[in-house]
Amino acid sequence: MKRTAAAQAPTVEQARAFVNEAEGRLLDLATEASRADWVKSTYITDDTETLAAQANQRAISATVSYAKAAPRFDRLALPDDVARKLELLKLSLTLPAPSNRKEAEELTRIVAAMEGTYGKGKWCKGGSGGPVSPPAQGAAMDSLRSRAEDDCLDINALERILAESRDPNELRDAWLGWHKISPPMRKDFTRYVELGNKGARELGFGDMGALWRSKYDMPPQAFARELDRLWEQVRPLYLSLHSYVRWKLREEYGPGVVPGTGPLPAHLLGNMWAQEWGNVYALVAPKDADPGYDLTARLKAKGVDPKEMVRYGERFFVSLGFAPLPATFWERSLFVKPRDREVVCHASAWDVDNVEDLRIKMCIEITAEDFRTIHHELGHNFYQRAYNRQPFLFRDSANDGFHEAIGDTIALSVTPRYLKQIGLIDEEPDPSKDIGLLLQMALDKLAFLPFGLLVDQWRWKVFAGEVGPADYNAAWWTLRERYQGVSAPAPRSEADFDPGAKYHVAANVPYARYFLADILQFQFHRALCQAAGQQGALNRCSIYGNREAGQRLQKMLEMGQSRSWPDALEALTGQRQMDASAIADYFAPLKRWLDDQNAGHPVGW
Repeated sequence: MKRTAAAQAPTVEQARAFVNEAEGRLLDLATEASRADWVKSTYITDDTETLAAQANQRAISATVSYAKAAPRFDRLALPDDVARKLELLKLSLTLPAPSNRKEAEELTRIVAAMEGTYGKGKWCKGGSGGPVSPPAQGAAMDSLRSRAEDDCLDINALERILAESRDPNELRDAWLGWHKISPPMRKDFTRYVELGNKGARELGFGDMGALWRSKYDMPPQAFARELDRLWEQVRPLYLSLHSYVRWKLREEYGPGVVPGTGPLPAHLLGNMWAQEWGNVYALVAPKDADPGYDLTARLKAKGVDPKEMVRYGERFFVSLGFAPLPATFWERSLFVKPRDREVVCHASAWDVDNVEDLRIKMCIEITAEDFRTIHHELGHNFYQRAYNRQPFLFRDSANDGFHEAIGDTIALSVTPRYLKQIGLIDEEPDPSKDIGLLLQMALDKLAFLPFGLLVDQWRWKVFAGEVGPADYNAAWWTLRERYQGVSAPAPRSEADFDPGAKYHVAANVPYARYFLADILQFQFHRALCQAAGQQGALNRCSIYGNREAGQRLQKMLEMGQSRSWPDALEALTGQRQMDASAIADYFAPLKRWLDDQNAGHPVGW
C-alpha cells in the first residue's frame, strides 16, 4: 500500500532530529580530520598526506550527504535556530566533493598534494624549484646532499631575502626561484577545479565560486558588488600610496629598474607576493620620521624567545578580561620549525576538538611582523573558545572575515602606548612622528587591500569558466596589474603557474575573508576605542587593559555564527553595514601628507 503524501511529508520534529544527528556526527568527523591535518602539516610525508586526505574525505562526504538531504525541509515553517542550521549546513563546504566516491577521494588527495608541494617547496640555486630529492646512499653522496641542501632555500629564507636585500638582481632571482615551485601543480589544479565544480553543482550552485560567495547572508552577486563598493571607498588612498612608493623606489633603484609611470615591479616591494610593503619602509620613510625605536631590535635585545612572543599576545587578551589559554595550548602548539622534518610554516590557528584543544602552528621569527602575526592568530583562538558553547553548526565566526579581523583588531592596538605599557619601549614618540608610523602601517594594511580582493576574483573567474587553463597565468597578471598596479620581474607565460605560489591557492583557502578582515578591523577598532572612551587620533588608541572594550568584544565573539553577520556587526559597532570609512579616518593625516608629496608626480598606472 502506498503511503499518503501527508505521511511522507517531513515534520519539524524530524528536521530538528536531522540537525542534531548531523551536528553530532560532523563534530566527531571534524575532530578526526583536524588531528590528521595537524600531523600532516607538522610532519609532511606521503603517508601523513594520505591519512589527512582520507580523514578530510570522510568529513567532506558526510557534510555533502547532509547538505544534499537538508533541502527536503525547505518548505517547513521551522524555528529560527533549526532553519539557520540547515542553511549553514548547505553552505559549510569550501571543498564540495562529488558524490562519486572515487572522485571525492581524488579531490581531497589533490588538495593535500598541492599543499604538500607548497610546504616542501625550495629553490635550489643553480637548479629548479620544488621538493629536494635525496641523492643515492653512501658517504660521498651524503656529503653532496649536504652541500646541495645548503644551497636550497625554503619560503622563510626566500622571504627574508625579499624583505632585507636591496640588490634588485638578488631580489629578482629569489622571486623567480620561489615561483618555480608551482608549475607542477597546474595539472592538479585544473582537475581540482573540475571536481570541485561538479560537487558544487550537485549542491545546487553554479560553480564553486558561487558556493563560496553564498556564505555571506546575501546572494552571491550582491556579495561581489559589496566588495566592489568597499574597494571604491579605499581606492583613492591606495592610489596615493602607490604613486608615492613608485617615485621613492625610482629614486633608490634608478629609472632602469623602476618606471616613472605604470606598474611597480613586484619583486621590489619587500614581500614575495607584493601583498604587504612594510619591509621597504626604510626606503620610503619621511625625513625625521624615526619614532625612536625598532620593535624587532627591542625584542631581540630583551632576549625574547618564540614562546614569550606568544605570551605577549595571550597577556593582551587577558588584560581585556579573557581567561588565559589552556595548558594544552603550550604543550601541543608548534612555535619553531623543527630541524628534523618538513612542516607547513604558514602561520595558522587550530581548534582541534572544537572545544578547548586550541593551538597555533607557526615557525616564529623574533620580528615585529611575527609579533603582530601572533596577536592575529591568537585572535582566532580566543574567538574559537568564546563560541565553543554554541551548537556545533554555530561554532564559527559571523562570517569568515570576522574571524580574520579579530586578531588584526587587537594588532591595531600594538601602538607605542601599548609597547610602553608592556616595557618594550621607554617613551611614546611625539605626535609629530605619526606620519612615519601611519606610513609604516599603510605599507602593510592599505597595500594589502587590492591583493586581498584579486585572489578570489581570479578563482571566481576560473571556477565560472570565464578563465580556462590556457589562460590561468595571463588572467592572474591582468588582475594583479588592474588592482595592485604591479608587474612581474620577468616575462611570464602559461608555462608558469604563479597563482599556485600563494599558499591559499594551493591549499584551497578562500581569500575574500582577508579583504573583509582588513576593512572590518578598522571598523571594529574605531568602535572599541569609542567603547573605551578614548579621545584623539584613532591611530594612537590602544584598548589594552580596558575591560569595557573587552566586554563589548566578548559579547560579539560568543554569538559565533548563531546570528547573521549584520547582527554581530551591530552588537560590536552599532552599524549593520561594513564600512571602510574607518580606514579613511585612521589614515586621514597620511592621505593629506601623501597628496602633498605626490605633487608633480604621476598618480595611477
